[in-house]
Amino acid sequence: MKQFLLLFVFFLSLSQIQSQENLPTDYLSKEFHKERREAFRNLLPANSVAVVFSYPERVFSKDINYNFHQNPDMYYLTGYKEPDAVLLIFKDAQGTEKYNEVLFVRERNASQETWTGRRLGVEGAKSKLGFTNVYNGKDFNDFAIDFKKFDKIVYDKIPTDIRKNRTGFDLFGLIETFKTKASIAAENESSVELFNNITNSLREIKTPEEIDLMRKSVKLSCIAHNEVMKAVGPDMSENEADGIHAYVHRHYGAEGEGYPPIVGAGANGCILHYGENNSTKIDNQLLLMDVGSEYHGYSADVTRTVPANGKFSEEQKAIYQLVYEAQEEVFKICKPGTPFQDLNKKSREVIAAGLIKLGIITDPKDVRIYYPHGCSHFLGLDVHDKGNYMSKLKENMVFTVEPGIYIPANSKCDKKWWNIGVRIEDDILITKDNYENLSSESPRKWQDVEALAKQKSTFNEMKFPKI
Repeated sequence: MKQFLLLFVFFLSLSQIQSQENLPTDYLSKEFHKERREAFRNLLPANSVAVVFSYPERVFSKDINYNFHQNPDMYYLTGYKEPDAVLLIFKDAQGTEKYNEVLFVRERNASQETWTGRRLGVEGAKSKLGFTNVYNGKDFNDFAIDFKKFDKIVYDKIPTDIRKNRTGFDLFGLIETFKTKASIAAENESSVELFNNITNSLREIKTPEEIDLMRKSVKLSCIAHNEVMKAVGPDMSENEADGIHAYVHRHYGAEGEGYPPIVGAGANGCILHYGENNSTKIDNQLLLMDVGSEYHGYSADVTRTVPANGKFSEEQKAIYQLVYEAQEEVFKICKPGTPFQDLNKKSREVIAAGLIKLGIITDPKDVRIYYPHGCSHFLGLDVHDKGNYMSKLKENMVFTVEPGIYIPANSKCDKKWWNIGVRIEDDILITKDNYENLSSESPRKWQDVEALAKQKSTFNEMKFPKI
């Protein structure tokens, strides 16, 4: 009877997987991932092997995990979105079968899949991801590979703060097996550096498939920002504004946000990575919203600052216009051949001069007091994506341009400037000769922000019972 029940559960789970419908059709293709593995292989040194692990699962509360988020490098190279996996990429063909890659995945388990969802398993990884050589994680221990024969083993920093389960072939077990097979007692810094050099080089240049997904992610993020600009008012809470973003993202098929949303009013907008988003009233203050969706793995990163009452005060307008002008000056040098570091240099020059003119600082070096972060970072599978920050801009790079000014209370300037925080952030694609602002659909000029704030949003009409 017990065997019958187990078989029943297995076939029920199998049926659920086969009958799943209405899935998105615009994920990265298996051909994309295969081509990325080939590009990775081409950058490996002679007689080498690369080892890529999935990310670990993380505890949310007691026996409940956070929604799993894959190691972006693993996803980039495989399309596999589950934990407890390891990928081997060989520079040269191996064995009599002449294979050059092997993927070890989480084993199918009918009982577990009933609780925590479908698994690809070996056959799914072959059919959906396009791999030929796929094994269950438990097979890694006995897999015939002599790591000692390679001149170089290439791998990323190995996580140490992970849980161990009883199976012995979870991520903890896979890592321990690798260490034993490769006789690794401590990380080899040159191996980690080489791995990151390769992935930095690959991921800083986006393919057409990646750009398509990034366009969608940025576009729907702009729609969300615009809806909040229309819906915002002094009585709205930060959390409610945050929720509008989340709803719009999911309405358009995004899996969530690419990072914890920053939705800060007044003084909270002066905290760079403010995350509580719990002020119950925005009041007649500026609302700074740094929120971007994650669409099929690719993160947008858009920031807009809007007056909750629909109109900038003179002081707010002066700071906002200075940030806008800094952004405009940076846009002028967003073209192939510009050193990446020049973006930050240019934004600092403009803001320093502007703050001196406003009487907020007297020494250009003090610009860091009110503009403490960099102007740009790469964008993609990570919101702070991989790339070579000492390089020059190249076609199909995607990065942010995000100058900002933050003047908290008790700053050493006239108190009329206190608690004004402004950031404007856009996502830029370098083209053959110039740039494209992917987030241009959300207004940046203060006049256009005020004009949009006068419009009504569909969210203004939503009524909920009082509690």
